Amino acid sequence: MKTLLKIIFSTHLILMSALSMAQIPETQYSQGISYITGGVGEGETVAILAEAKQWPLLLEMSQIENGRGVWIFGATIKIMSSNKKQMIFDAQADGPYMLINLTPGDYVVEAVYEGVVQRRILSIKPETPQKISLFWK
Repeated sequence: MKTLLKIIFSTHLILMSALSMAQIPETQYSQGISYITGGVGEGETVAILAEAKQWPLLLEMSQIENGRGVWIFGATIKIMSSNKKQMIFDAQADGPYMLINLTPGDYVVEAVYEGVVQRRILSIKPETPQKISLFWK
């Protein structure tokens, strides 16, 4: 019984230390709006996805390559007010994930990757995190 408890305790310590090593990328700013981008490597991905519950918007970006889906980085993300008159955010994704701290309201997201443009309309509501998957073919 003591051996089983030692194994359980050791496993718990190993898991906790692995989680503490998973570091979220540094917070950046575009036109006063905070964001985090990354997700390269398992530790960074785990950290970003755990943090996503605290952010209003999670963007997830991928494409088809050789018949299968792969994560991408380097997409340009622009966000405009819903009437498209004012760009409020403009940044490049450093990985397949981007967390964006938008205030509640209506927006148009424009994502460009390898010259292909995608647009999504979204409405951010208080205390309701959203995930948008952007997929290029």
